Amino acid sequence: MKIAVISDSHDNIWKLDQAMGTLRQAAAVLHCGDLCAPFMVRRLGESLGDIPIHIIWGNNEGDPYLIGKMAEAYPRVHLHGPFAELELDGLRVAMIHYPQIARGLALSGLYDVVCYGHDHQAKAEKVGDCLLLNPGELMGMNGPSMMALLDSETRQAEHREI
Repeated sequence: MKIAVISDSHDNIWKLDQAMGTLRQAAAVLHCGDLCAPFMVRRLGESLGDIPIHIIWGNNEGDPYLIGKMAEAYPRVHLHGPFAELELDGLRVAMIHYPQIARGLALSGLYDVVCYGHDHQAKAEKVGDCLLLNPGELMGMNGPSMMALLDSETRQAEHREI
C-alpha cells in the first residue's frame, strides 16, 4: 500500500494541485498540520474522491471551526485534532505536528511509523524499529516543495519534490 504524506501546505493551493497526480496514486493521504484555510480541505476532498485523508492540526490553522464544517462535506476526510493514531495496512502510525514530540513517540516503541512536520525539513530516519518521517514542506517557502510516499510493505519512504 502506498501512503502519501504531506505537511505544512500553508494555503499553497497551487503546489497542492501539482501534487495531486501523486496523491491520487496513494491508498491514503496523511497531512501533518498547517494546512491553514478551509479551502484546502475542499480541494483535497473534491480532488481525491474515495481516498481516505487524515489531517491533524498544526500551529497555523486559520479557522478550525470552518475547517471542521468543510470536512463534514467529505466523508473520507478525517480531522483528528492535534494527534492521530491509525492502523494502515497493518502499520501502527502516529501523526503529530511537532518534531520533539514525534521523536518521543518513535522512541516509545508503540508505532511502526511516526509522521510529523513543523520544521519544514524533509527527513526519514530509523529510531529503533520505528520510521520517523517528515515529508518536508509542501508550500515551498524555505526550499523545494516536498512530499513523501510511504510503502507499507517495505516500510520505506521516498521523498519527492513537487
